[in-house]
Amino acid sequence: MADTNAAGTNTTGTVIIAGAGPTGLMLATELGLLGVDAVVLERRERPAEASAGMAVHGRTMDTFRYRGLTELIDPDETFPWPLTPFALLWLDMAAAAPNDYTYALPQWRLEKLLAGRAGELGADVRRGHTVVGVGQDDAGVAVDVAGPGGRYQLRGDYLVGCDGADSAVRTLAGIDFPASGPDYYGLLGDMELTADTDTAFDAGVHPGGLFGAIPLGSDVLRLMTIEFGVERPAGDVPVTLEELRAGIRRITGGEPKLGKIGFMARYGGPTRLAGSYRAGRVLIAGDAAHSFFISGTQGANTGIQDSVNLGWKLAATLRGWAPPGLLDTYEAERRPVGQRMCWHANAAMALLTPYPQVAALREMVTELIGFEEVNRYLLRVPSTARYPMPGPAGLAGADGCGDAAGASDLIGAPVPDVPLAGAAGVDQVAQTLRAARGVLLDLSDGTADLGGVEAWSDRVEVVTARPTHAIPAAAVLVRPDGHVAHVDVAGTDGDGRRAALAAWFGEP
Repeated sequence: MADTNAAGTNTTGTVIIAGAGPTGLMLATELGLLGVDAVVLERRERPAEASAGMAVHGRTMDTFRYRGLTELIDPDETFPWPLTPFALLWLDMAAAAPNDYTYALPQWRLEKLLAGRAGELGADVRRGHTVVGVGQDDAGVAVDVAGPGGRYQLRGDYLVGCDGADSAVRTLAGIDFPASGPDYYGLLGDMELTADTDTAFDAGVHPGGLFGAIPLGSDVLRLMTIEFGVERPAGDVPVTLEELRAGIRRITGGEPKLGKIGFMARYGGPTRLAGSYRAGRVLIAGDAAHSFFISGTQGANTGIQDSVNLGWKLAATLRGWAPPGLLDTYEAERRPVGQRMCWHANAAMALLTPYPQVAALREMVTELIGFEEVNRYLLRVPSTARYPMPGPAGLAGADGCGDAAGASDLIGAPVPDVPLAGAAGVDQVAQTLRAARGVLLDLSDGTADLGGVEAWSDRVEVVTARPTHAIPAAAVLVRPDGHVAHVDVAGTDGDGRRAALAAWFGEP
């Protein structure tokens, strides 16, 4: 990694990441697993010890399982939330799958876990360092940084902005970030519960906005407000107890008796989606690429999935084996997901404001949620991502799925994490993805035509296991991000498999 003022000099395979939130730190771990140097620039001087985010989505936990990160989470620190809302309408969890739940895990703890893992893998995390300028040329990027010791320039091959909705990287790269949907203004404050504090708040949806009182433990209550069409203070103005009290008063009409408030934060803004996720050697991910209404872990989940999609593609590009157009598939796959999340968020806000006018609509949607299909759809729509799999070079029609029941549903979707019998060293599909490499699951009992696959052995690992009804195929090619790239039902589609290998993992 080179810190230099000589713009235009060759770089040494380094990715610069702005932002040490979950998105940036997850990207650093992905790159570290694949031997790519990462420098993470974070404006905060110290790691957070409190956070607005208090949970992660089940799909995020699936991704952590791919990389062995769930083993680093103390089981006593996490549990599934018994309820999940859509626009503050509670969904029925009786028929929910494990990855439909939201799991308690404060964002500050998640950042600590990811920072530790990124450090183990060689990431250089620099706190108190802010991106103030960006330039790029054919050789790489030149990033001007303001740090505790003054300004300096950092050279790298790529820069990824994971620096939030107010992203400096996105702005400096000239990427548009248009707004849609209504603006909103939210406050939160964690109140210590004592004998002389109120505990019976009028939580719920009111004509003036939303108010919630959520237990964070036996002695802490999180107070949260959301208002629409209310001007909020500038971001650099500290949040005050009186601001929180005034927000609760405006919404509920009551005068709360508040105790000692610890952590306080302000949040909100309109829904936004970046016009592009890439400008040359500058890319964006997480809240820098999409910002939407607070919706129960969806922002963090979407950002982490961005990172897992992008990491292996950057590594392949830097290590020289990426097929043409591989890096372009990051935006092609992830921007539609961001667009869908913005649509989901705006739909939720439409059911919340203005409350008196939408009360009847909320009643109708409440009835619709009583139908199992609607309830299941609302549970899964924000976290379901299935990518088109034509291949970066235009590969089409080579999925080999045939007519087997359920086989075609695998293409582009996350591979099911099911038990593997007879596989050497692993007993679950997720364990095969620990190294962030491609995986070819051979479930054919030795009948599949795997000729030529060994040519990709430096990028794709072949895992042989006994057939399983949970994966109705003889052979399945899985990308490093866990999404299925090719399915061969009968084990006879050797040409399709080799074409898919070349499309996603380059020429051998």
